[in-house]
Amino acid sequence: MNSLFDLTGKKAIVTGGTRGLGHGMAEGLMEAGCEVVVVGSSASALSVAEEFRSKGFACHGLAVDLSEREQRRAGFAQAVELLGGHLDILVNGAGIQRRHFCEEFPIEDWDAVLEVNLTAAFDLCQMAGQQFIRQNSKGKIINIASMLSFFGGYTVPAYAASKGGVAQLTKALSNEWTGKGINVNAIAPGYMDTDMNVALTDVSNPRYREITDRIPAHRWGTPEDMKGTVVFLASRASDYLNGAVIPVDGGYLVK
Repeated sequence: MNSLFDLTGKKAIVTGGTRGLGHGMAEGLMEAGCEVVVVGSSASALSVAEEFRSKGFACHGLAVDLSEREQRRAGFAQAVELLGGHLDILVNGAGIQRRHFCEEFPIEDWDAVLEVNLTAAFDLCQMAGQQFIRQNSKGKIINIASMLSFFGGYTVPAYAASKGGVAQLTKALSNEWTGKGINVNAIAPGYMDTDMNVALTDVSNPRYREITDRIPAHRWGTPEDMKGTVVFLASRASDYLNGAVIPVDGGYLVK
């Protein structure tokens, strides 16, 4: 049974892998035996990779501004090169957030969120798909959706639109690529105690109590909670799973 989840010798790119959920997922993949390139928006990617290597993991760091199209394409090529010219797994973990009331939401913030959260995800999926086809090998693409792939949220219209798009993109890609041996699935994290949600995790915010009271697990999620699902989706155990959007939410959606 353990061999179903074994990632020894597999090679992965994890965007947003320097902190939060991305950091947890990158660590989970490495704990399962994977070699990983963690992609971050700053030079901290290099220090994060060094920390992982100090724990005995095979890890590389790469600083890429995913909002810049030419830079992310060059970054993808560089990441594959760091992995010895072969890729097995892509995790699209990078994302940004902007909060404003809908009637005041600046178009510049809309563009920024959609570019990083949706357009960059498509671009990276496409490049990974092309890489898998060139290699004539199977591949795993894991997108990061959200609770806001299912409902709209408050003061985050761009984020909700981008994550709705990620869910639909995942399904569209799986329709065309499943027959080529490429699995495309998504994880939809619930309310997670990360930097992105710092505005909500303030206990004085009424939304914090409202959200917490709805979670059957009685707590917000952590990066550790993402490890099992990402390893499952990256491994042989999920070879017949395609186009799924899996909530990791402590039961929030079903209450």
